[in-house]
Amino acid sequence: MNGGAATSVRRRGAHGAPSRAACLLALLVFVTAGCTVMGPDYARPPIALPERFVDPTAGADATAGPAAGAAASGRPTGATGEGAAPGDATVQADWWTLYRDPALDALVHAALTHNADIRLAIAQLQEAEAILREAWAVLLPQVDLGAAGSRSRVTELGAMPVSAGVPLTRNDFRATLSSAFEIDFWGRLRRGAEAVEAQWLASRYAHDVVAIGVAATTAQAWFALRSLDAQSAVTRESLRVRGETLDLVRARARGGVVSDLDVNQAEGARADAEVQLNELQRQRAAVVRQLGALAGRPGAAFAEGDLLAMPVPPSPPAGLPSSLLDRRPDVRQAEALLQAANARIGVARAAMVPTISLTGALGGQSADLADLLRPAARIWSLGFGLTLPIFDAGRLQARTDQAEARERQALAGYQKSIESAFRDVGDALTNTERAAAAERALQARLDAARSTTRLARSRYEAGYSGYLELLDALRTQNDAELAMIRNRQARLAYSVDLMKALGGGWREPEPLPAGLVTPRSP
Repeated sequence: MNGGAATSVRRRGAHGAPSRAACLLALLVFVTAGCTVMGPDYARPPIALPERFVDPTAGADATAGPAAGAAASGRPTGATGEGAAPGDATVQADWWTLYRDPALDALVHAALTHNADIRLAIAQLQEAEAILREAWAVLLPQVDLGAAGSRSRVTELGAMPVSAGVPLTRNDFRATLSSAFEIDFWGRLRRGAEAVEAQWLASRYAHDVVAIGVAATTAQAWFALRSLDAQSAVTRESLRVRGETLDLVRARARGGVVSDLDVNQAEGARADAEVQLNELQRQRAAVVRQLGALAGRPGAAFAEGDLLAMPVPPSPPAGLPSSLLDRRPDVRQAEALLQAANARIGVARAAMVPTISLTGALGGQSADLADLLRPAARIWSLGFGLTLPIFDAGRLQARTDQAEARERQALAGYQKSIESAFRDVGDALTNTERAAAAERALQARLDAARSTTRLARSRYEAGYSGYLELLDALRTQNDAELAMIRNRQARLAYSVDLMKALGGGWREPEPLPAGLVTPRSP
């Protein structure tokens, strides 16, 4: 406040205190503040989905109608299917421990701690938390302490002569507490804080999305590493067998039993195994580097392990309810963004109504610093302001239209996230079931290939068949061994996809409230 305003106020207040009417006016404004909040209140939109996740290839009705309570609750529909009672077959948050591999547990823990994407998401969440604190702080008055001192001299030759006895050199000291406060009568600030809080929730869920993705990628890369180890072991065994077979063929060729054609074929088969082993080792080195980058441990080395010794997590019960999609962080993130867009409509609409503000100051002013705190030096001021847009050529209405359009975009994004999540779960369930079914067929194929190789070797050694029959049997067994390992890797990877698609497991979540954020008073 300037000195002239302070002087005029001091003249109006005989005893240096605000008038009773001004105090009552300020109290009335504070009491009525917050009675009106512009803009629509958030309500979760209903999304029609089939009640259960089913495998369409199994002939089940994949297009069952939504549950009757779907439209009322506004959440993804779903009723617990047969054998899937709430809480049944629960998978814990650290689902990767189900594979009972301490090395995998350590890797995922390291990735969730040191991965660069995780650290970036944490920093973004911390920024969102700070922005949220600032948004709610705007609803409270800000009080500032100001102090100033000056010494000045007036001219003796000015248009207004200086009265006799008035000093030409003067001191002026001032200390004040001042405040400026916008009365949130229409809820503009509260809607803004609500939008920021929803944005903070979106950042929190974004962090969870990154965490689940990093854990899933780490687990699947680990399975790829173990698969390559198993394939390398099979190839080394094949290389050993083909080496022994080559020695046998050479011995038979020296005895004149077989021709050099068999020797050349045996040498080529052994070379094929060497090339295959070199390629597997190259792929393993690439996966090791990927795991090191995921875990924030460049240059890490990992001992070989057995993929087939790792257990496959239990299969989910039949008829999983689609309401499980509520637990997915990307779905909740999309809904938080929808709520933020909804709140910003209220902010835009409130800009078209009057803005009410209060300003005030209380302090002291004197010529001598020692007199600054004396009652006679007291100064105060109280101000009231109102601003109402009269003509803006449609600018504010255009901003409101923009906010409503962004809300519709966020609604479409939320609907898309629900539909994509439903598809992800369905794909993961189908892949998991089909990989398990394929493993049984592949095991039968492998048993038959091993038996065929034994018979072919016996027939070749006895001279009943040529080397080409044995070579074909060896190749068939090698392919069957590798196919079995790759299918187990795929089955494990699909189980991770299912964990990720369901947000960590398949326990039916508790019903969520109608809105993610409940506006609160500062």
